[in-house]
Amino acid sequence: MTITKDIKYIGVNDHQIDLFEGQYIVPNGMAYNSYAIIDEKIAIMDSVDGAFTDEWLNNIKEAIGDRKPDYLIVQHMEPDHSANIVNFVNKYPGAKLVASAKAFVMMKNFFGTDFADKQIVVGEGDTLSLGNHNLTFVTAPMVHWPEVVVTYDSTDKVLFSADGFGKFGSLDVEEDWACEARRYYIGIVGKYGVPVQTLLKKAANLDIQIICPLHGPVLSENLEYYLNLYNIWSSYQPEEEGVMIAYTSVYGNTKKAVMELAKSLEEKGCPKVVVNDLARCDMAEAVEDAFRYSKLVLATTTYNGDVFPFMKEFINHLTERNYSNRTVAFMENGSWAPTATKVMQGMLEKSKNLTYMTNNVKIMSALNEESMSQIQALAGELCQ
Repeated sequence: MTITKDIKYIGVNDHQIDLFEGQYIVPNGMAYNSYAIIDEKIAIMDSVDGAFTDEWLNNIKEAIGDRKPDYLIVQHMEPDHSANIVNFVNKYPGAKLVASAKAFVMMKNFFGTDFADKQIVVGEGDTLSLGNHNLTFVTAPMVHWPEVVVTYDSTDKVLFSADGFGKFGSLDVEEDWACEARRYYIGIVGKYGVPVQTLLKKAANLDIQIICPLHGPVLSENLEYYLNLYNIWSSYQPEEEGVMIAYTSVYGNTKKAVMELAKSLEEKGCPKVVVNDLARCDMAEAVEDAFRYSKLVLATTTYNGDVFPFMKEFINHLTERNYSNRTVAFMENGSWAPTATKVMQGMLEKSKNLTYMTNNVKIMSALNEESMSQIQALAGELCQ
């Protein structure tokens, strides 16, 4: 793939993977992106996962022919991007490694060497000339590791954005960008909204025409759309008006209450209603929906004086990622001593700027006239 006249795509697609980072379901695989900037000197931008050594080295060879790279620029040390550093050095012993100081410390941890004789340490604002192409390095600590730098090519106006603007899915599968980019961002980067905001402010001073991430497609059109979504996600603002209902149900009574609420919301004209059974859905999808929509209803049973395990896991995912700036309501079920609402609200104490509904729902084992009335009142309040 040709990005510009001098920049070639040399990454790989992974359809062997089932769980990215050991937890995220990726039915359409993953792309591990790498790029070659071919000028008077040649820079390779990052490597790829260790399962694709030969394919990656062959892609380099195909892109640059009989020439040899002068630099391997290491923006991010996660193994899906750094696993082939040693293989690259063995193949091209004359090349220099360009990375942050913290990245070289990590190389020592991963590989037993920090390649002292090959180091070019870069920090904020440092530059590297390849001839016609001039690269400027921008530090991006905790987006989403501490060693990260991104790279701006002022000649072709390209931002090599490390894991920023990445998404799940390989490049040979067509799918909506936002859905899998949102799930990727919230799951992997979402905790680090403040560092992402800092990077976006730095990027605003650059004339960017193309974004080359380490996962997902190269972005070259309508960049304001992608930048706006990243601003929304990293500032923890709702992306859409709507109600997401997350529930667990043991014998079906809590589920019945949830379905009644969803039906009532739709009848009252709520713009969007999404329901997730936390015991059966992809947890990462449920977390994505909670961040996507403006209002959240948590519905669960009291369980061992606590809440049902899947609900506890779900709320932990939210608070770990700084869930904030939303409206929250509770539905609890308990046959003799319901405590779920109290527990859930306590778990959310670390979240910021949450507004709680006044009309919560309490079910004593099964729905009755009183709890049905509470559901109608909650639906009315949520639709205001």
